[in-house]
Amino acid sequence: MTAISLGPSPARRDVLARRIRLLVAATITYNVIEAAVALTAGTLASSTALIGFGLDSVIEVSSAAAVAWQFSARDHAVRDARERTTLRIISVSFFALAAYVTADAVRALTGTGEAERSVPGIVIAALSLAVMPFLSAAQRRAGRELGSASAVADSKQTLLCTYLSAVLLLGLVLNATLGWAWADPIAALVIAAIAVKEGRDAWQGKGCCAPAAAVVPAVDAEPGEACGCGPGSRCACCD
Repeated sequence: MTAISLGPSPARRDVLARRIRLLVAATITYNVIEAAVALTAGTLASSTALIGFGLDSVIEVSSAAAVAWQFSARDHAVRDARERTTLRIISVSFFALAAYVTADAVRALTGTGEAERSVPGIVIAALSLAVMPFLSAAQRRAGRELGSASAVADSKQTLLCTYLSAVLLLGLVLNATLGWAWADPIAALVIAAIAVKEGRDAWQGKGCCAPAAAVVPAVDAEPGEACGCGPGSRCACCD
């Protein structure tokens, strides 16, 4: 026997949409600053890792801007109609990021160029590691409650920036203290693999599959059915 669980009320949906718009605006603002600092510091230090991190910030701005475009519409139906296009933009940004990080890592592993020590790079990487998890978690919660796949997918893009920040910070510190230039590209290849997976999920609309009104089945039902995703499917919004 099933029970019907209604989604957020129209008023609550408006609140969540406004919250997502604010979070996206904060993400765009921070990433513009982050990109400027990283690209400048990377150029001065001849650091391909820092330049790659700066370009990642540019990609994140495009992803967040796509979500901002979607949620700029006041009407729920219009936002829903823009969902698929927004997911496509986010997906392509993941693939672009993975391609660049992979190429950059391979170039670093083959010994092309040697980065100098960069204190500004270490500072911006540490700051991003502290800021990004909070922005990502807040947007993911709002996106899941609202049932927005694009908002959840964009929050994963922000979370990926956290991983990249950790990789960059570790690589810069090891390079500055021990001269271990190989640590950053190895970890970057792992990040690239994660980016490909997230890009594929976003393209397939797997960021979140919760509709406005979901059917909540009995306790022994399939996991994906609890979100209305169908038997055997997995719903990221319910994780």
